[in-house]
Amino acid sequence: MDSFEPDGNGVANGNGATNGNGAQEALPPPPPVIPPNVVPVRAEGDQPPEPVKKKVMRVPIARRGLANKGQKIQLLTNHFKVGVNNVDGHFFHYSVALAYEDGRPVDGKGVGRKVIDRVQETYDTELAGKDFAYDGEKSLFTVGPLPRNKLEFTVVLEDVISNRNNGNSSPNGHGSPNEGDRKRMRRPYQSKTFKVEISFAAKIPMQAIANALRGQESENSQEALRVLDIILRQHAAKQGCLLVRQSFFHNDPKNFADVGGGVLGCRGFHSSFRTSQGGLSLNIDVSTTMIIQPGPVVDFLIANQNVRDPFSLDWSKAKRTLKNLRIKTSPANQEFKITGLSEKTCKDQMFTLKQRGNDADGEPQTIEVTVYDYFVNHRGIELRYSGDLPCINVGKPKRPTFFPLELCSLVSLQRYTKALSTLQRASLVEKSRQKPQERMKVLSEALKCNHYDSEPLLRSCGISISTSFTQVDGRVLPAPRLKVGNGEDFFPRNGRWNFNNKKLVQPTKIERWAVVNFSARCDTQSLVRDLIKCGDLKGIQIDAPFDVFQENPQNRRAPPMARVEKMFEDIQSKLPGAPQFLLCLLPERKNSDLYGPWKRKNLAEYGIVTQCIAPTRVNDQYLTNVLLKINAKMGGLNSLLAVEHTPSIPLVSKAPTIILGMDVSHGSPGQSDVPSIAAVVSSRQWPLISKYRASVRTQSPKVEMIDSLFKKTSETEDDGIMRELLLDFYTSSGKRKPDQIIIFRDGVSESQFNQVLNIELDQIIESCKFLDEKWNPKFVVIVAQKNHHTKFFQPGSPDNVPPGTVIDNKVCHPRNNDFYLCAHAGMIGTTRPTHYHVLLDDVGFSADDLQELVHSLSYVYQRSTTAISVVAPICYAHLAATQMGQFMKFEELSETSSSHGGVTSAGAVPVPQLPRLQENVCNSMFFC
Repeated sequence: MDSFEPDGNGVANGNGATNGNGAQEALPPPPPVIPPNVVPVRAEGDQPPEPVKKKVMRVPIARRGLANKGQKIQLLTNHFKVGVNNVDGHFFHYSVALAYEDGRPVDGKGVGRKVIDRVQETYDTELAGKDFAYDGEKSLFTVGPLPRNKLEFTVVLEDVISNRNNGNSSPNGHGSPNEGDRKRMRRPYQSKTFKVEISFAAKIPMQAIANALRGQESENSQEALRVLDIILRQHAAKQGCLLVRQSFFHNDPKNFADVGGGVLGCRGFHSSFRTSQGGLSLNIDVSTTMIIQPGPVVDFLIANQNVRDPFSLDWSKAKRTLKNLRIKTSPANQEFKITGLSEKTCKDQMFTLKQRGNDADGEPQTIEVTVYDYFVNHRGIELRYSGDLPCINVGKPKRPTFFPLELCSLVSLQRYTKALSTLQRASLVEKSRQKPQERMKVLSEALKCNHYDSEPLLRSCGISISTSFTQVDGRVLPAPRLKVGNGEDFFPRNGRWNFNNKKLVQPTKIERWAVVNFSARCDTQSLVRDLIKCGDLKGIQIDAPFDVFQENPQNRRAPPMARVEKMFEDIQSKLPGAPQFLLCLLPERKNSDLYGPWKRKNLAEYGIVTQCIAPTRVNDQYLTNVLLKINAKMGGLNSLLAVEHTPSIPLVSKAPTIILGMDVSHGSPGQSDVPSIAAVVSSRQWPLISKYRASVRTQSPKVEMIDSLFKKTSETEDDGIMRELLLDFYTSSGKRKPDQIIIFRDGVSESQFNQVLNIELDQIIESCKFLDEKWNPKFVVIVAQKNHHTKFFQPGSPDNVPPGTVIDNKVCHPRNNDFYLCAHAGMIGTTRPTHYHVLLDDVGFSADDLQELVHSLSYVYQRSTTAISVVAPICYAHLAATQMGQFMKFEELSETSSSHGGVTSAGAVPVPQLPRLQENVCNSMFFC
């Protein structure tokens, strides 16, 4: 297959969008489990054009039985048992509409809770003394009904500023400035009148929770659990916490860790109610979010831009960073939102000051003064350094209100949503990790401090929460046997192995190659000598390189693309033909801006395999790791599962089987218009399950469903991802079509399972049918989740759970087929298990065989000599997406682009396409 031309119209079909809290709402109740071959087959003979097919919705399959293999182990988990006594009651759901006195709807966040609190205080008797569970926006719940189905109230709030007080006050503390200040302010718009309309929306039986525990999930049971979660959120909000979905963060400096750049990691807690085989449980975990460093604005800016003093700041950058942040101003201690900066400095910025009394015409007298003059001379406030700096503007576009910089302090608990730098991320990981025992202690204390037992709403639902960790039974699966060179095989110990005195199982030869040095300080001669020697020990025959190309020092200051171009001109003028391999030395260890352009040039334009290194500490271990990557990229294999070699993998070795890993990576939350990148990797050369190739495409920003699996461009053409992968499997596996397709899907939440089963799987089936109408492969669909909050602990041991630990009872789903697996050895912090959900299994794996296959796939990752925490195909999909994402620098596009969310008034914006890779590298493990 030659490289296709990108068609440039990559418009997403929009069917991947979910509605915030998942797409469950739009879907009908699940039908009974349906037979696996759901693809409708056309009847022979004449028939009217395409009758309307009533499409059967697939739903996740039920558990078929528990697995038994492995050594039993007793564990604890951070789920706390919940007792529910009042199952006969009902939650009543009401819609809340808030408006100002003149009828304008209230759109600002943060004021809702204050208004509803005031409604409760003022109209307690009209509300029959009911407690509310309010989500802060449009939904309110009560236990039992309110006196009437529609209620209207008017309330007055004084100082309307968000309620993020100091996060550790009593729930009803009003943290307002002292009365003297209050009188001095006398600002006309200090109090506001609100109209509140509360109208009945739905009635939710608490019985639904009991039904869900028996595996009968419904819209009602999900709503009932949502109410319980809202009660916890509200409980935290009343203590002045920052709320981020189901996590909350107290304003306590001992929970803050500085990660640099004016950003702090803030430690808090996640808590959510979960239905499980063991009944209802409350899952509590430690959670970390990023916040802006509170305190003087100037200190934050200096840290954020990493400069010495305020006079070195880049103010246009500062203006972008500060917009919409909340500050308190001294001495009045009032809170405002920053809208911008003044054009001029404090000493030069004029404004019109009203004087007492009127002029001759009876108009109010005004004078023009500078902001500096007003604060220093009229208000008698000393300003030490703000005179020569811009002022903070908190006013409206037409009516600015200026404050000198040094009188402004950032309020605590304001989220930072931009992507972290590599250094910040490393610092965060180091400062937020906790050993298992420490984490258990913190969680136990959190549960005690939260006083959920005193929460009146939980009491009226008859809910009690245990304070002890739930016990679960785990099993430790034995490590699979691995094969290396010279017919040797061995068992990894504690999830690890090494290549000391061992040869690789399929080493490659490196003949035509060269070294390229982009001004890295490095002794290239000895590096090459050591690499060849190390390769020899591992069985890789490396010839002497053709040349070492040193970058011309004059090019060092040029932009990255130009440096790469110049280097390639140099290489082309000196090499007799295209090299098989280029080793590239980069000057920076992480995030070199040469990396993307270099990879793109090699893979997309010339089809050359390349390995980048930033040689700082070069030793044997380092060189071995580099060689593992090079060998895999060049088509070799480092180690194999013994069951691949024989071949004797249950069900997989019996019939041609392709294994897919699918993932979509998105820009950071601050970048709403960076295209998302969908990557699918597929196994090749069946019966192997250790060799993969990748196909990567861009799609609309933030769309989670992959929209280019099947892409019909004409009656006979499909330019989708699947066709490319299926054709490669066919040619690399002895002209066999796969009878079985095993799909590992990463990064989707439970609310999107039905979309994976009905949207993505349909596209895959369509691309199979497009290749051969009569072909009916069997499918297995497994979702892997890492971002959940279930952790496991060994009672009385400081260690993490051993590698190979699997749990499929107690905390797992009451009906669906899911299990947790910790395949890797957790060395630092607390192991995060991977949660696997088996959504579909047409092949008919036993529980043991399927868990063993997933476990084995954690041992085929060619880049390391350890078991990894999630199956290799998913890791490879991440790597491929990340690497090809570097081809296009979307970040620049994001800073300047005006359209947000990728949709303008003209409709969806076409997404820039990624270049296709050259034929001789597109089937390689270039992402390794």
